[in-house]
Amino acid sequence: MTRTGVLLMAHGTPSSIGEMPEYLTLVRGGRPPSPVLIHELTENYAAIGGRSPLTDITQAQAAALRERLGPGVPVAVGMRNWAPFIKDALGELAAAGVTRVIGIPLAPQFSTLSVQKYVDAAKAALPTGVSFESIESFHAHPLLLDAFAERVWSAQPKPDELVIFTAHSLPRRVIEAGDRYADEVAETARGVGDRVGLKKYERAYQSAGRTPEPWIGPSIEELLDDKSATVRKFLIVPIGFVCDHTEILFDIDVQAARAARELSTVLRRTESLNTSPTFIAMLEDLVRARL
Repeated sequence: MTRTGVLLMAHGTPSSIGEMPEYLTLVRGGRPPSPVLIHELTENYAAIGGRSPLTDITQAQAAALRERLGPGVPVAVGMRNWAPFIKDALGELAAAGVTRVIGIPLAPQFSTLSVQKYVDAAKAALPTGVSFESIESFHAHPLLLDAFAERVWSAQPKPDELVIFTAHSLPRRVIEAGDRYADEVAETARGVGDRVGLKKYERAYQSAGRTPEPWIGPSIEELLDDKSATVRKFLIVPIGFVCDHTEILFDIDVQAARAARELSTVLRRTESLNTSPTFIAMLEDLVRARL
């Protein structure tokens, strides 16, 4: 008999600052990072308490999904760039008797540089006798839009506060080559904006890579600078992410907040989805639609 299991996939994060060189080597495909990059990332992690909660929150999301699905559907967590690795998670599912895996990359919008890499990593590590199918995108799932809308409602945007939806930036060449990521980000923003009843909002791209090539924008900092002449309050809604990690806790809460202060403006953000019951219900729906 076929037994189906679920694999939640995310980027991965080091467990401690001391693991940063090895972690960055994995992220860079085996290329050793420069001392400058190691120092910069170490400082960023130190600014948020020394470690990212990504793994802990992803495990909590898995536990919440496991509770909703029941004991008949095992749920495992696999990271692309750190433990628990995708390969080990697949082995765990196979040991539990799973012969069919539904993979869910925890990134709402599809991109060849994010979601596709998770899928490729899973397929490359698939145990013998186990099949794999992946959720490519859930950027417009009604429950995802509801979950983000709930976070916006909880933040109670002020009439004079500009809402900025953000997602991770990508190299411009990737979008120009046909990657649909930016279109899906726009669709998520539109869906959340419609639910909340926003008459006006902006989109920005954050956390661009440290490479000389152009990345899609505007960045949060560029948008703040552009709008600060007429807008003094900003509410960031990170719709490209489903939990707290460095892109949220440092890139928004530290870096973007500092840029806002330098412009004498006020910046805050909505709470991340994390284990939002509505978000977990969306994950359950993705799985049950394929059982």
